[in-house]
Amino acid sequence: MARPLLDDGLWALVAPLIPTRRKRKGHRHGRDPIPDRAALTGILYVLRSGVPWQMLPKEMGCGSGSTCWRRLVQWERAGVWRRLHETLLAELNRRGRLDQRWTVIDSGSVRALRGGKKLDRTQPIAARKARSTTSLPTRAASPSSRT
Repeated sequence: MARPLLDDGLWALVAPLIPTRRKRKGHRHGRDPIPDRAALTGILYVLRSGVPWQMLPKEMGCGSGSTCWRRLVQWERAGVWRRLHETLLAELNRRGRLDQRWTVIDSGSVRALRGGKKLDRTQPIAARKARSTTSLPTRAASPSSRT
């Protein structure tokens, strides 16, 4: 039997990070919502395999690709992925499996702390009006000597 994409240990770490959904008020119509664990399994499958969302196999029991995609977006807005990343890094560090040799920092999005050189403001590109490249300058009109 194939190893599951989301084992019980990983789910135990992830489950507390996922916000609870509100109960629908009044009379319910339609199907029951896909459980969060099944939706996360579908998300992991699509991201790992690279298949389009609409080609998520129904046999996996993860609902449709659209359902998984919507849950992915909802969780992104709720900050789940950031918290999940922090939790998994802490767990790897606790196990002594966090290898800092593979760390990458994007200097465009991470502020330099403690003495990074402060750059001057970028000068505006179009500070002065440029000469026209489509027409020659014309002289002021003068009375013609020919009449």
